[in-house]
Amino acid sequence: MNLKNKKALIIGIASNRSIAAGIAKAFGNNGVELALTYQNEKLKSRVEDIGNEISDKTLIYPCDLANDNEISKLKSNIKEIWGSVDIIVHSAAFAPRELLSGNFVDNITREGFKIAHDISSYSFVALAKEFKDIINDGGSLLTLSYLGSEKVIKNYNVMGLAKASLESNVRYMSHALGDNNIRVNAISSGPIKTLASAGISGFNEILKHVEEKSALKRNVTLDEISNTALFLSSNDASGITGQIIYVDCGFNISGV
Repeated sequence: MNLKNKKALIIGIASNRSIAAGIAKAFGNNGVELALTYQNEKLKSRVEDIGNEISDKTLIYPCDLANDNEISKLKSNIKEIWGSVDIIVHSAAFAPRELLSGNFVDNITREGFKIAHDISSYSFVALAKEFKDIINDGGSLLTLSYLGSEKVIKNYNVMGLAKASLESNVRYMSHALGDNNIRVNAISSGPIKTLASAGISGFNEILKHVEEKSALKRNVTLDEISNTALFLSSNDASGITGQIIYVDCGFNISGV
């Protein structure tokens, strides 16, 4: 799929195994100019290595999504170099680790709830609000969700609530930005071994269950998620907005 001359900002790379890293590589292989962000100094070198592997022209900037000033500064940096952007991929999610195991009601805290929703959901619309005036006509905003938004997944807990908020966010954002011909969608991915998923207690059990119960009797691959991101960000998907696209080998349709 040819996305040559498109410019994409990708947020949420934490390691080479991140879904965001897979999407970045797929974009780079299809002619997209890239800007990547890192949350803190600990992650800076990892993101730089991934960016340099894709292209020596990859832009690398810091951005802590919990800080509106950093989002604003990121926008200024992008505008100064590119002028405008075509694609924004939001692949950021976080909840305190101690909330991702055990009894949901016993473990939930007010502060943990706030953090999970702020980083995992609000930050997506915060990016749209800040960048709206430099997103090109026909632009695409894309985020990553998970089935825990609508079904109870053991130990997913507060992240399920945050992803439900994110998916509702997608629908409201798509309506609000439609007049600007900006599309907003989400990929609801099957479970993938990433740095983030490592924080979920019993994650290997989830992988095994999905492999047994999904329609295709296997887990999804990073390439399959990345290829869907390519399509949704391309002009071929110009009529698709406000949608949650499941890429989970059919696990979401499985009943008892």
